[in-house]
Amino acid sequence: MRQGGLVGPFPPAHARLADGGTNRPAIEWEQRYRRTVIISDTVATAIVVAGIGEFFGGRDAANWHEKWGILAFGTELLVLSALVVGRSWAPAVLGQGAEEFRRLGRSLFAATVVLALGGIALTSRNIKLWIFVAIPAIGLVTMTARYLLRLDLHRRRKDGRCLRPVLAAGSPATVGDLITRTRKFPHIGWRVEAVCTTDGRGLDGDELDGVPVVGGLTDVAKHVRHDGYRVVAVTPDPHWTPDRLQRLAWNLEGSDAEMVVAPVLMEVAGPRLHVDAVLGIPLLRVSLPTFTGGRRAIKEVVDRVGATVLLVLFAPLMAFVALLVLADSRGGAFYRQRRVGKDGREFTILKFRTMVVGAHRARAELADRDEGAGLLFKVRRDPRVTRVGAVLRRYSIDELPQLFNVLTGAMSLVGPRPPLPEECAAYDPDIRRRLLVKPGLTGLWQISGRSDLPWEEAVRLDLRYVEDWSLALDTVILWKTMRAVLHGQGAY
Repeated sequence: MRQGGLVGPFPPAHARLADGGTNRPAIEWEQRYRRTVIISDTVATAIVVAGIGEFFGGRDAANWHEKWGILAFGTELLVLSALVVGRSWAPAVLGQGAEEFRRLGRSLFAATVVLALGGIALTSRNIKLWIFVAIPAIGLVTMTARYLLRLDLHRRRKDGRCLRPVLAAGSPATVGDLITRTRKFPHIGWRVEAVCTTDGRGLDGDELDGVPVVGGLTDVAKHVRHDGYRVVAVTPDPHWTPDRLQRLAWNLEGSDAEMVVAPVLMEVAGPRLHVDAVLGIPLLRVSLPTFTGGRRAIKEVVDRVGATVLLVLFAPLMAFVALLVLADSRGGAFYRQRRVGKDGREFTILKFRTMVVGAHRARAELADRDEGAGLLFKVRRDPRVTRVGAVLRRYSIDELPQLFNVLTGAMSLVGPRPPLPEECAAYDPDIRRRLLVKPGLTGLWQISGRSDLPWEEAVRLDLRYVEDWSLALDTVILWKTMRAVLHGQGAY
């Protein structure tokens, strides 16, 4: 049956042949998705270039080919060449993570630099249009198109399609953790279909969390070649010595399998993790998290400028909401509360009032109905919430006044959740690392379920943001926040 969608019909991730071997449907959908991205980028670039040329060059139709046609064709060719050189179409980065958009951004920036240098060399007076209008427009359109393609891919993965078949090899405990994570986050695109353990057995005999155990750790390469797994995920086990890992890598040569080794490290990823070769030994180098410097300065500028622009755009809405709050129940339009910010400094956070006056004093009466995780106090159907307040919370409109906190520098557009002083008093030293950066109007917690998250998961996400922060991660979070707000998941 043909499946509709942006990227065409995709077969299941793993299909066995009659002779016991496998074909490669996973490779087929990967290639199809890559072709779709390439076509999308090419068409988007052509449309933007043609549109700009038609709008501006149409006024000088007589000299179109001489003045505009060459520049339009050169710009499109330059952008597509930069995408190739910048490996923006590499299958490994398509469909997940911030690296795809990071490479796209770097490629477009490189195209901008080359175009500017070319304009200087040719003394062209029309080059500014293509630098400051065309390439930014190409970036906006291509990133939007890629995001839509990714949404369609992730939807398919939630339905069990477009997944890479994985053979996991390691101890039962670490492999079990990997199986749990891949099932919880199907958008990553992995499905563990077979397991190899030290003794060839799992916690449930011939299975491990419902996945068949097909052999021991010495049989990994044989099963990969016979059954065609796309990923070999090696998890920690005393069996895996450097010599055995190297021999496994040699034995996998010539197959289509990608070998992935899970290091025994804390949850550090992104721009802080690097692989270096020292005296022929591969080493994972973990750089220090960046709390100062040029990128942080850029973040500060983006915060202030972004808060100013958003306040201007939302000013009519905020005035209307303030009137609704005043008309709905007794009390002021705004609610002020002390929160803890960067380095433990307290500040007053602003919100639209969503509860009746005196709600904090009535909290003790609802202690037996607390549904919050850990130190958080949450009641799904809180009787203190007003009618207007319920709608404001549903779509996070009550948090718009926090833009004033961003404007004054107490908060950031993106960061950990701003905690209450009594929460901070109960923090252990590990959790206090959340206070190394400014709290945010949105963050990983906002796009991952908010109040529906267990306390441990919310803390893990905040610490992950602190450890792995980058400008690209901020961009992805801001983009995904719009969808999270519309869906209202975990907002109550």
